[in-house]
Amino acid sequence: MLPKLSLILGGAASGKSAFSEGMIMASRQPRIYIATAQAFDDEMRRKVQKHLIQRGPDWRTIEAPLNTADVLKDLPADAVVLLDCATMWLSNQMLAENDLASEQAKLLEALEACPAHVVVVSNEVGLDVVPENDLARRFRDAQGTLNQAIAKRATLAVFVVAGLPMVLKGELP
Repeated sequence: MLPKLSLILGGAASGKSAFSEGMIMASRQPRIYIATAQAFDDEMRRKVQKHLIQRGPDWRTIEAPLNTADVLKDLPADAVVLLDCATMWLSNQMLAENDLASEQAKLLEALEACPAHVVVVSNEVGLDVVPENDLARRFRDAQGTLNQAIAKRATLAVFVVAGLPMVLKGELP
């Protein structure tokens, strides 16, 4: 049985999404994928299509690039949810020039109140060089703040490197 809230962290192409999907596939509960990415170009459309095929037909996909908190409130208690990913959600909020503190508070509240079991995928962006521009530095700091806030609430936190999971908090099911 999955914990009520799990956080799976990793760098780009680290295997965090595949690891998260594998955790959920082991469950017999209904599977819901909350997609936060927006496909504005062909490369991203191909990536989204690849993920859809990889997951297979047993998943219900909900597109929620900005309104993720609203979606989480209405999910069935017997479901397992993969929110992929908090990094894209944060990017969307910043590009929409939304109030990050307010939006983060709504997301955290929704994660805690969600009746389903939720696995959140997020990028760890703080292990790289200091970004050269203000927007990138603000994003890095906001991502770190968001990751810490989700990790504090999560029962399970896993860091994935080269496809290998390292448990930071809790125990793997």
